[in-house]
Amino acid sequence: MSEGMLIRTKLIRTRAIVVDTFREAFARKIFWGLFVLSTLMILFFLFLMRIDIVQGAMATISLFGMQTGNEINLARLVKQTEAGIATFLYTWGMFLAVFASAGLIPSVLEPGRIELLLSKPVSRRHLLLGRYLGNVLIVGLNVAYLVLGVWLILALKTGIWHPEFLVAIPSTMFLFAVLLALVVLIGVLLESTALAVMIPVGIMIISPILAQSKIANLLSGEFTRFLWKAMYHALPKVYDIGKITLDFVMDKHVESFTPVWTSAAFGTIVLVAAIHIFEKRDF
Repeated sequence: MSEGMLIRTKLIRTRAIVVDTFREAFARKIFWGLFVLSTLMILFFLFLMRIDIVQGAMATISLFGMQTGNEINLARLVKQTEAGIATFLYTWGMFLAVFASAGLIPSVLEPGRIELLLSKPVSRRHLLLGRYLGNVLIVGLNVAYLVLGVWLILALKTGIWHPEFLVAIPSTMFLFAVLLALVVLIGVLLESTALAVMIPVGIMIISPILAQSKIANLLSGEFTRFLWKAMYHALPKVYDIGKITLDFVMDKHVESFTPVWTSAAFGTIVLVAAIHIFEKRDF
């Protein structure tokens, strides 16, 4: 078989695995659940904006914890509203995405199903990566739908087209892809949906705390400070990536992209480890 035919065959098999992941997400109502929540979010936001452009935007900013003064121009109001939406995606949105996707990996390892899948002419690595890609695309489509919907509502209502807000799509997908790699590793290693949710969510909770270097300096023991900093550098920088996204949305200067590269390294290492374990396991 020529190299071109081999690549085409792999692409066809990858597409089949991704489609199977989508079918299961539809069957479990996961995709529709995320879609409905995104739609309700857009409709609620549209309702607020229909009240009045300034009052609606300020209501949205207040809803997501953003503060405004009495004097504020419309362009800044739009940016702060978009920043509130981006903050929502990095908190509740990411939690829902991890929760919804956690069961899609252990379900592959169920007795009877895993034997059937491994009997197909697809390598284990290919199977796991296809499953991983399918999960990322499911969440990515819903994130793109929500962000584009809010962006269009704001732009059409105010006449202010602020494309920087769209960076929330790739940044949210990137962070989810990193956390999903951990979900895959836990699913392959422990086959526990509960732990596949708890551990990534736990990282999301402690990330803002670990990012506060002043707290680390206040710790009494040298080993404790070392452990704190080691955890910060080793784990995904959920808080830092969220701040980078908000800086983009608010047209602020981004000091460093190091949290992106280190988080990408974490996701890559964890996903490679998951693939290695999956290839060595007996079923």
